[in-house]
Amino acid sequence: MKKKFKDGVYPVMLTPFTEDNQVDYEALGKLVDWYIDAGAAGLFAVCQSSEMFYLSREERVSIAEFVAGKAGKRAAVIASGHISDSLDEQAEELNAIADTGVDAVILLTNRLAEETQSDDIWLQNLKYLLERLQRDIPLGFYECPYPYKRILSPEMLKWCADTGRFYFLKDTSCDMENIREKLKVIQGTELKLFNANSATLLESLELGASGYSGVMANFHPEIYTWLTGHFREQPETARLFNDFLTVASFIECKSYPVNAKYFQMEIGNFNSLQTRTKSPDLLDDTGRKEVEQLDHFTKWFEDASWNHS
Repeated sequence: MKKKFKDGVYPVMLTPFTEDNQVDYEALGKLVDWYIDAGAAGLFAVCQSSEMFYLSREERVSIAEFVAGKAGKRAAVIASGHISDSLDEQAEELNAIADTGVDAVILLTNRLAEETQSDDIWLQNLKYLLERLQRDIPLGFYECPYPYKRILSPEMLKWCADTGRFYFLKDTSCDMENIREKLKVIQGTELKLFNANSATLLESLELGASGYSGVMANFHPEIYTWLTGHFREQPETARLFNDFLTVASFIECKSYPVNAKYFQMEIGNFNSLQTRTKSPDLLDDTGRKEVEQLDHFTKWFEDASWNHS
């Protein structure tokens, strides 16, 4: 089944929890609407930002199904969800995600080989896994940083693109040379590259990347939407926007995803800071002020930029 994924922004979705540590589907529905209202072309559910390594298989499947249903035809929904070590168990997990109605199933590059193993072993394991996945479901890759980051080489990416089964790459290399070579080998194929890194985003877009899929779309997705949609026609403003996004992204290093959940509480989407990967107590008074001040600065920046561009 061929699938065309629109260029633009694919936020890596948070998972809201209730105070008793259950998935909060009411808040999740508000989050889906908020992303789409901000212009997101698609949603990346059940990823690392979703705390997928801390979700049960039932929760991963339920979240993917809920997001796909809530988004409907308004935005594409992609999802991962394979966290097992065994390739056979990964196939079961991924096929269960495929059955939820998502538009593509995303494979984590670090699940296909150990950190010390070669690309040859990685490719051998990928071939094994592909034989066990539903053939009609579009696939993608995510260079997930946890438990270790495995960046795809251009050679491996070309092999994948040439299969005709892969449509989406969430690139986390933060390396323009790597990105440049990847864009060369996927040119003319169905596979699109979406950059997770703000500092290299504009340059990658200029070279042919299809958009942004990263953490900071949980704070100001509308700015990423503008940048990915207008960087060619307004290059000077695009440079200013990219500079702002790069500086703003420093907050990623400060108790994420707790700080993102605090922001979502502040705007009325979430009801709790409950987080499975980190203690909410990590967000101290200074951390809360940082989130609030980033929000104030974002609003000022948007007003000043859009009214004078």
